[in-house]
Amino acid sequence: MPETPGVSPENAAAVNTLRVGVMRLARRIRHQRVDRSLGLAELSALGTLHRCGAMTPGELARKEHVQPPSMTRIVGQLQERGLVRLEPHPEDRRQKTVTATEQAEAMLEASRSQSNAWLTELAGRLTEEEWETLRNAAPVLHKLAHL
Repeated sequence: MPETPGVSPENAAAVNTLRVGVMRLARRIRHQRVDRSLGLAELSALGTLHRCGAMTPGELARKEHVQPPSMTRIVGQLQERGLVRLEPHPEDRRQKTVTATEQAEAMLEASRSQSNAWLTELAGRLTEEEWETLRNAAPVLHKLAHL
């Protein structure tokens, strides 16, 4: 593995192990999805709306790290399925806000429940020491995911 200036070999190895582990675990979690008719970009957009609340398509595009035209397409697909509503922006009449519907919230909850049940079963194979490590690492992983 190439050296990164200012990063110890131990930390570089930990980063590599983390990257591989997170990618593989994320792939396995994606296979637990309740509704496979939605793409990952659509699910991610719904998750962001759930966490952050209503926002403009442009704001959603920035949070999702996609180009605005791509988000316009994603929002259109979600709207056709009844998973989001477009409403007038409260302060800028030229814009719209995107809001997740109750149907989307129910679908996200079902998906989260199924994934959490699967992951809990998988983690049931951990030792108590590994559980403690996981409890301590979870907030750090969450922080990394949202930086």
